[in-house]
Amino acid sequence: MLGHVSLLDFLSVGRQVAGHKPWPRFQLDLPGWRAFEDRLSAADWVLMAEWAEPGEVHALFRDDENGDIAVVSHPCVNQRFVGLGKRRPGAIRMERAIHDLYGLAPQGLADQRAWLDHGRWQVKHPLGSPRTYEDGPHRYRFREALGDGLHQIPVGPVHAGIIEPGHFRFHAQGETVVRLEERLGYVHKGVEGVVQGKSLAEAMRVVGRVSGDSTVAYALATAHAAEAALAVEVPPRARYLRALMAELERIANHLGDIGAICNDAAFVIMLSHLSVLREKVLRANATCFGHRLLMDRIVPGGVAADLEPPCRAALGKMLHEVGKDFRRAMALYEETPSLLDRTTGTGIVTGALVHRFGAGGFVGRASSRGHDARKTPGYPPYDDLDFTIPVRAEGDVHSRVLIRAEEVRESLRLIEQILTHMPTGAIAVEVPVGAGEGIGIVEGFRGEIVVSLKLSEAGKVVRLHPHDPSWFQWPLLEAAIEGNIVADFPIINKSFNCSYSGHDL
Repeated sequence: MLGHVSLLDFLSVGRQVAGHKPWPRFQLDLPGWRAFEDRLSAADWVLMAEWAEPGEVHALFRDDENGDIAVVSHPCVNQRFVGLGKRRPGAIRMERAIHDLYGLAPQGLADQRAWLDHGRWQVKHPLGSPRTYEDGPHRYRFREALGDGLHQIPVGPVHAGIIEPGHFRFHAQGETVVRLEERLGYVHKGVEGVVQGKSLAEAMRVVGRVSGDSTVAYALATAHAAEAALAVEVPPRARYLRALMAELERIANHLGDIGAICNDAAFVIMLSHLSVLREKVLRANATCFGHRLLMDRIVPGGVAADLEPPCRAALGKMLHEVGKDFRRAMALYEETPSLLDRTTGTGIVTGALVHRFGAGGFVGRASSRGHDARKTPGYPPYDDLDFTIPVRAEGDVHSRVLIRAEEVRESLRLIEQILTHMPTGAIAVEVPVGAGEGIGIVEGFRGEIVVSLKLSEAGKVVRLHPHDPSWFQWPLLEAAIEGNIVADFPIINKSFNCSYSGHDL
């Protein structure tokens, strides 16, 4: 085993790109990139995101030993690069997507199938150079599981109810799932291409809709990236208002998802109770900030809406009611043996697998990985607030429910602190027009959201990449269903609630 070498020390042999903030970016030539890829076998460096632009690949890493963060870039020779998927399996699907979008081919990647490209774009590699025309839809070859008595069950991409499209191919022996393979990309919107050349304000509106249930988190990550790139200092009150909105978003999503998990276990009353509580949160959002989902409330330099005194009192009343009724609902959950029988021991993801993929959010925390971007690397005002990160080790549906429940309680306590310590003053500052590169990292309700942003001198978007935590969670769903019965897939899937839209870009 090689001794520990810090991420920044190792990357110091590369060329540091000037002006990339708040964390450095290093360019590595081919020998340097190969050495970096080889070092990953021994280093405790967590892959946080991987993306590209024409002719160059970028990867964001965090050194878990000391918390250092850096972007590693590699100008590709002959449209090729050494893939990181062999050392970091979470990179595999991202590198397949990079090839689809930019035509940059990852070498050493065992799975070379298209990921986002379903053969209906009319062109191949639409964001790369050169582009080539596509003749028509191509056949996607699913992996096969071979054995006596195995059969396949295709599900989707169209599902019942208000559910985004995704295809799930089950291999089963009787009712027991032997293997699951996912096929996503059906809600690819071309986000990276859409925002190119747009103003920062226009791009913010697009990114805030990448995954609508995380609009606050995406907008906040984009704002952080822009403010870092342009050296903008956000007023203290605006930072507290942003945190307030982020915690309201977290509460609303967890309430809805806990109810939906119970509904998929045929315990409908929990969905009814928690839907009422979620509706109270959404109505408070609309009353206080003018939008139920808080879209377009966060802007570069601050926020677009203040919290007026009458709304503050109404918000406090809502939080008291939600906290009280949520305690009753969770007591009902924990005192219903037939429901616990469906959630306990179902859909287990091991801690080893979660750490290997670098999965975060409640999926990671339910399987012993207690990372939270509000703590590490941290960002204001959370460094002035007192809160704990709940962690469990069992990794089953029940653990993911309990982690969500504890996060709701922590968010309620955080909001009380935010309202108590809310500073006075301005809620926004003007953002200058200029060039720069920045990274934003924010803890959404699913986990870490990363946004990489590059602006031109005219203040237009040269490149913007939004990374959803679901990239590292979708593969774990395949592992979670293995050995369970087909009928338990809905409850396991809902306990993850990965984003289709955020993943599909």
